[in-house]
Amino acid sequence: MSAIYSKKFKEFYGHKKIRWFTVAFIAFNMVWGKGNVVNNFAQQGITVVTSWLLILALYFIPYALIVGQLGSTFKDSKGGVSSWVENTSTKRLAYYAAWTYWVVHIPYLAQKPQAILIAFGWVGQGNGNLVSQMSMTAVALISLAIFLAFLWLSTKGLNTLKVIGGLAGTAMFVMSLLFIVMAIGAPFIAKDFHIATPDMGNIKTYIPKFDFSYFTTISMLVFAVGGAEKISPYVNQTKNPAKEFPRGMFLLAGMVGICAVLGSIAMGMIFSSGNLPNDLMANGAYAAFQILGQHFGDVILKS
Repeated sequence: MSAIYSKKFKEFYGHKKIRWFTVAFIAFNMVWGKGNVVNNFAQQGITVVTSWLLILALYFIPYALIVGQLGSTFKDSKGGVSSWVENTSTKRLAYYAAWTYWVVHIPYLAQKPQAILIAFGWVGQGNGNLVSQMSMTAVALISLAIFLAFLWLSTKGLNTLKVIGGLAGTAMFVMSLLFIVMAIGAPFIAKDFHIATPDMGNIKTYIPKFDFSYFTTISMLVFAVGGAEKISPYVNQTKNPAKEFPRGMFLLAGMVGICAVLGSIAMGMIFSSGNLPNDLMANGAYAAFQILGQHFGDVILKS
């Protein structure tokens, strides 16, 4: 049996060329995370469902298709976004694009080691207090070690990227679907489970108030679905760049749309849209699974 799974694994991830589904899962890992649902639900509550639909239609789906088109058109360019800008404008603008693209990612990457430490805290302690219990020096040193570890992995080449990125993207998508299924199934399985947000069956519950405060939080949704272009340097590593890369972007758009909309509805079932915990942005993903685990665990024990 293990030999069969090993063969299937090699068929899925072991191609010398990246296939379209691997492109989609690697890009999904770059674009999406459970925190995207949690953070934006914390800002807008259940009305974020409408915001997600607007962002998907007006921004992300066209954006993913543009990435797919540019990637397949300039399939021999290895510089990603900067190469696309160079081919469509000038080298000067390509330099500015590369430099600004690097600069804006510094604060984004700086939070990743802390997110990893929070995850380890939930694994070891069952809560999100690990980082707050550590000194700033310890957090900085551990974060540096995490950065160096990933830098070392990046030197291992494309095969390592395919395996790690493919597995991470697949795991993220599976966990997102698992969360949605568990949350939607909880009222039918766990009799003591009560939907936290009232009137979720009323369409008016999902209509946001289009004021200044609302529009200041929209940028967070745009930021949440950015990053698909990071897969662009590997376009020429796909089996058939002109066909398979755009196909991977189609699959990416579908996966993000499902996880964003249904994930937000699931969050509304667990947390009251009008009474959100203060630490929801930091620990919301883990707390949500913890709540669902307690309900499903009670059902299993009673049975």
